[in-house]
Amino acid sequence: MSDLDRYFIKSELIPAIVVEDTTGEVLMLAYMNRESLAKTLETGYTWFYSRSRGRLWQKGEESGHVQRVVSVTPDCDDDTLLVRVSQTGPACHTGNPTCFYKESLM
Repeated sequence: MSDLDRYFIKSELIPAIVVEDTTGEVLMLAYMNRESLAKTLETGYTWFYSRSRGRLWQKGEESGHVQRVVSVTPDCDDDTLLVRVSQTGPACHTGNPTCFYKESLM
């Protein structure tokens, strides 16, 4: 078993909660597979698995709004990752600073 395998026992995809390191603001939620997690750790920039595109993608590959990784921390069950980043530009594809800009449901 490789060092990364323990994160993919329950599923081939693991949720990654991405937060801005300096403020703690939640920027987005995305999914990682083994390859995208390995590329993230290797390059120091976030890589994810797109369920809709069916392929890996680097955050900012089209917009230039990349995320430099500060840390990657698993949760207590090793089935979710907290990714602290230094965000360049807005995190959301809509141009908003965070993907969680909509009005609360409550």
